[in-house]
Amino acid sequence: MALSPESMPEKPFDFRAPPPSPIASGRRSCVTNEDVLSEFLEHSLRVPDLVLPDKVFPRQNFIENPPKIDFQLLSSMESDSLSKILDSIARIGCFQLVNYGIEGECIRSALAAAAGIFQLPPEKRRAVTRSPPEKLYGFEEAHGEKEEEGEGKVSEEFVWCRGAGLKLEMEAIWPVGYSNFSEKMESLLCDIEKVAEKILMAIRQNLPPKTDYENDMKQGQDGIGSGCYVYKHSRNMSAEKCSGSLRYDVIRMLIRGFDYSHALCLHVCDGSSEFHVYSKKGWVSFCPDKDALVITVGDQTQALSGGQFKHVIGRPIYKGEEEDCISMAFLYSPPSTTNTTKVEPQKGKNNISLSQQAIAAIVLTLVYHILVFVYNKF
Repeated sequence: MALSPESMPEKPFDFRAPPPSPIASGRRSCVTNEDVLSEFLEHSLRVPDLVLPDKVFPRQNFIENPPKIDFQLLSSMESDSLSKILDSIARIGCFQLVNYGIEGECIRSALAAAAGIFQLPPEKRRAVTRSPPEKLYGFEEAHGEKEEEGEGKVSEEFVWCRGAGLKLEMEAIWPVGYSNFSEKMESLLCDIEKVAEKILMAIRQNLPPKTDYENDMKQGQDGIGSGCYVYKHSRNMSAEKCSGSLRYDVIRMLIRGFDYSHALCLHVCDGSSEFHVYSKKGWVSFCPDKDALVITVGDQTQALSGGQFKHVIGRPIYKGEEEDCISMAFLYSPPSTTNTTKVEPQKGKNNISLSQQAIAAIVLTLVYHILVFVYNKF
């Protein structure tokens, strides 16, 4: 049925599209506009080519062996031992030490006792694992599934110290063996500290005085004191597996370094094939002499020298060995002088202690209340 004109709305809705935008003068073809747009997008969205270096890992440089210093001639005025030490630690951060007065049997017995630590089963080791990272002693947490199972591990690490916490935890899982090991380590550490103390004293005498020396040296005294890193190096490892583990160790040490602030590190690594020295500026290696201790510079000595001596991290490498090998790195910090220094009272002045002040306050309060009572009474 058709609608009459009267029934239709007066202004119907208009759904037509809006008129097109005006085109600027100087018309260009669609093809030209598309070419300009394509060229603009090509230049603005271009992703730069990323060129990576061929060798991301630090390059290893072999150097001549650092000077071999006779410890017994260190204090001799006629010897040039000290000048060789200062030159070597300024260049590469380490030197070798011989004739240091520690009996070979003392070192060998400590190394033999240390081998027993790494024979503990994994379930017992987990109780003394260095987790969380703030824990400064115990077994280093394994990385990789095979290493957790104890297979294919190039090296293992255990951090020993004089702290009571480590003693309690280790005696709970290895009572007889740990007592023997700790006794031998304590004896060896005492001899190591005597050697390190004399070396550090000689270095200090040839440096200008620093007012903040005590602050630099006290950094290593917080917590549990000096420590020793004990390493087990596995035998008959393939070159590929040894290289992979070495790369992991280098990256971990460059990032973490040692958890202990220290002045010197004395490495017991007789029989090692190579000794690697790592720093933020490079990676060098050499073949250490037989029966020599390798001494590396710590962060405290670098601060003491104003950056003249290089703080480095050292690690021995064992290749082609038919038996597992043990090495040790003793971290030495000089004793803190804050506990031995006595502050004498100033002469001519009377010092009043806190207890005396408290007694005086109580007496004055009682006298005040008595006076108030007497005043109100009379």
